[in-house]
Amino acid sequence: MASVDLHRRDAVLLTAMLSTETANVAMNTLFKAATSKGLNSYTFLVYSYLIGSLLLLLPSHQFFSNRSRSLPPLSFSILCKIGLLGLLGSTYQITGFIGIVYSNPTLSSAISNINPAITFILAVIFRMEKASLKERSSVAKMLGTLVSLIGALVVVLYHGPRVFTESSPPHPQLRQLSPPFSSSNSDWIIGGSLLAIKDTLVSVAFILQAHIMNEYPAPLTVSFIYFSFSSILISCIGFIAEKNNPSMWILRFDITLLCILFGGIFNPAYYAIHLWAVRNKGPVYLAIFRPLSILIAVIMGAIFLGDFLYLGSLVGGILISLGFYTVMWGKAKEEKAKLLSLSEEAPLLINSKDDQISV
Repeated sequence: MASVDLHRRDAVLLTAMLSTETANVAMNTLFKAATSKGLNSYTFLVYSYLIGSLLLLLPSHQFFSNRSRSLPPLSFSILCKIGLLGLLGSTYQITGFIGIVYSNPTLSSAISNINPAITFILAVIFRMEKASLKERSSVAKMLGTLVSLIGALVVVLYHGPRVFTESSPPHPQLRQLSPPFSSSNSDWIIGGSLLAIKDTLVSVAFILQAHIMNEYPAPLTVSFIYFSFSSILISCIGFIAEKNNPSMWILRFDITLLCILFGGIFNPAYYAIHLWAVRNKGPVYLAIFRPLSILIAVIMGAIFLGDFLYLGSLVGGILISLGFYTVMWGKAKEEKAKLLSLSEEAPLLINSKDDQISV
């Protein structure tokens, strides 16, 4: 019965993570389109985080009230760690969205593929994951991460011939949002550098999330505190950085408002699901979904923007999928081994209690 519930939870978690990665690519594309209409990165982050905080207020309060007896006290130490997480989150969100302004969402998805490697290294350093060549599950995780990274590089660096016949894009004006990777202008380099910094900080945040979830396993409450702190911090940074542009805080009823509302609804769900995933599966499970974002970006571009599907995208997509499922297999083997060890320990504990009673 426990194994059935575990498989059901894993299926729901997998579906939720795939949905959030798809929505994240859509969010980046919508943000890029909104910036062309004058949306400022600080404006988007401040208003969307405020909306997210308000949406999380009621469910986090109810969750905290119902589980206050089973949860540890919300100490000053835990609040400081969530505050540090908010600082990290604010920093990588700002650098990430500014990086998209200088480049595009596809490059953002491509560079995010450094997450699994950096997260895996950090998780091994902090002893959250095992890296042993003697264990098949550990070898599978390392090999799967490497294959996913290679697949992402194939998608980014190799086009090859077109797989299907040419099709006309349903929205040709959106094709301007995705310049080729061969672009060598300074904006492209600045954008790529900012996105690389962002994804490095994301890996550090994944490790900190796992640490916080071990101490205080309440995703909704942590998300509420995180969004509240981040909205205040980003507001302060935005007022200082854009002090000569007060008009940027005025909302307009166009795509910029749609982008803010979408971000306000999507971001808290995205973050709460991430905390839930890192609590149950660890930081590497969270990071391994990042290579899928480039595959999702290619598929969405082909379906909705009329982009061409190239051989490099097809081969890279297959490699990403193989690497992804290899890591998932390794994680499943580890969890199965843990369940077997627990089931073997349970009779021993019962027998030891019986021995004590008989004596």
